[in-house]
Amino acid sequence: MKKLLCWTLAAFALTRAPIVLAGFPIPPAPAFQAKSWVLLDSRTGQVLAESHEDRHLAPASLTKLMVAYITFTALHSGAIHLNERFTISTAAWRTGGSRMFLLPGSQVTVNDLLKGLIVDSGNDAAVALSQAIAGTRGSMVGLMNRYARKLGLRNTHYEDVDGLPAPDHYSTALDIARLSRAIIRQYPSLYHRYFAIKTFTWDHITQDNRVSLLWMDPWVDGLKTGYTQQAGFCMDASGHQDGMRLIAVVMGAPSWNARVNDAQALLNWGFGFFHDHRLYGAKQPLARIPVWMGAHDRVKVGLFRSLWVTVPRLDYHSLRIRMQLAKSLTAPFDTKFAVGTLRVMLHGRLLVARTLHPLQAVKKGSWFHRLIDSIEQAF
Repeated sequence: MKKLLCWTLAAFALTRAPIVLAGFPIPPAPAFQAKSWVLLDSRTGQVLAESHEDRHLAPASLTKLMVAYITFTALHSGAIHLNERFTISTAAWRTGGSRMFLLPGSQVTVNDLLKGLIVDSGNDAAVALSQAIAGTRGSMVGLMNRYARKLGLRNTHYEDVDGLPAPDHYSTALDIARLSRAIIRQYPSLYHRYFAIKTFTWDHITQDNRVSLLWMDPWVDGLKTGYTQQAGFCMDASGHQDGMRLIAVVMGAPSWNARVNDAQALLNWGFGFFHDHRLYGAKQPLARIPVWMGAHDRVKVGLFRSLWVTVPRLDYHSLRIRMQLAKSLTAPFDTKFAVGTLRVMLHGRLLVARTLHPLQAVKKGSWFHRLIDSIEQAF
């Protein structure tokens, strides 16, 4: 007789990874005078520390991260090319604030415009790229808001491409961290090619990257800073260490030094006290579920992507796994069919939830097999 089970399991499978015994408690995350901040793990997407992370704030030049993301997307799709040249408009030349110092009528490559956007924080480069990709600044703003929705940035709305103050132009520390994560994970080669550049010379003018952590910490390789009187001092910094990548976003810091020190403190705290762990591999069987009317009596279930979690280095032993599975399945079904949920808990707090799927499709069984199953179900 096939057993019909719906079960919840503790994580005995975790014992195959190293277990670290608890020692001294982890100190609390740093606290700052900034209006908002967040520390996010790039691999898992988990938030490790936060303060007012969903507060709507002026993002200043962190706006240009979305311009960079859309430019990378256009490059990846083949819509534009790095060596392609575009004519600089008078509107781009007249843009105020930080600039690359483009000249109207000049022909500039996408490659150089990206350097001017990311290293120089050039508002003129942002306008030039927007016109090259979308035709007009207004059309680019529409694209930016569309991609914000696509990426799940629910607390972000753009009014312009450069980040200069506008009434309905806002984002949050968490949304900026998530956008940064998308840039790093979707376009890693372009990220490393541009965001780690320390200086850029254009038309005999050399400017330093405003992300001063590029000089201070060897593991920091991006991303962006921003400042307006309304926004205060903002920094979005990412670094990698021992196979772990973190993203720290600080918004509305009271000074240039404060934003640098705050971002550095968040990264140091995260690298010092947390670590990424792979719990399960892709297509690793985690359970079996009975199958009725199928060519197989049981089917293995699991995940199609490896499951990683970010946990305190001294608290790995406290992880608990909960799996809720369907009692049984009726064939036919394919691997897209959801059969349960896996939840990772730490001290009663949900870290991550993932949907479980059959690891193979199951077709209908023979008429004789289905007859036997029908009789068995009747009793």
